[in-house]
Amino acid sequence: MTPSDLRLAGKRALVTGAARGIGAAIALKLAEDGADIAVTYEKSAEKAEALAEDIRALGRRAVAIQADAASPEAVKAAVERTVAELGGLDILVNNAGVLIAGEFATQSLEEIDLQLNVNVRGVFVTTQAALKHLPNGGRIITVGSNAGLSVPFAGIAVYAATKSAMESFTRGLARELGPRDITVNLVRPGPIDTDMNPADGPLAPAILPSLSIARYGKTHEVAEAVAFLAGPGAAYVTGSGILVDGGISA
Repeated sequence: MTPSDLRLAGKRALVTGAARGIGAAIALKLAEDGADIAVTYEKSAEKAEALAEDIRALGRRAVAIQADAASPEAVKAAVERTVAELGGLDILVNNAGVLIAGEFATQSLEEIDLQLNVNVRGVFVTTQAALKHLPNGGRIITVGSNAGLSVPFAGIAVYAATKSAMESFTRGLARELGPRDITVNLVRPGPIDTDMNPADGPLAPAILPSLSIARYGKTHEVAEAVAFLAGPGAAYVTGSGILVDGGISA
């Protein structure tokens, strides 16, 4: 491809929680579309560095940054390092997230706090830090969940509540940033085959009967939706979201 064929040529993107799974697929897809990429990771340094090497092999700049999404100081520092390393920031993808399944009555305060701190506060802090650098016409995309709209099975009450918060946050922030042509959107994956929710995992028996397409989704299928929202074709899409859930919400 020539640079003119790459719809994100010259753009700089930060994808949080991207050492593996959905985040890694998003980072690679944005790089394939022409963007330079920064990714954050908590513990998977080798996987994050391998992903950065894959991105560099495409001819893009890449940096892997250790940052615990539950730490406000760490995520703010990650944004600043992204800007320093890549020379700016055009696209923020809030992907970092945690799911702890189980009955609400028996979940510990630590488990509840972790989901709130990563899935809600982490997004707030990262986005606020990024807004200091995003230009007019920038993109903010958050990886939410179909569970933010409806809860198709038991055991994910806290997780669903955190993803529901992203629905209102996205719409409210879209109102604020519209005058700057910064779009704010969600991608809502359903059951995607990842380490967090494997296709052969304990949640699968409850999930599979509710799907219209009777399989777990693939990470690249979520990445395609994110790439659309990051690109020029989505300039008039804001305060909205795309379900990538195999019809579980139908």
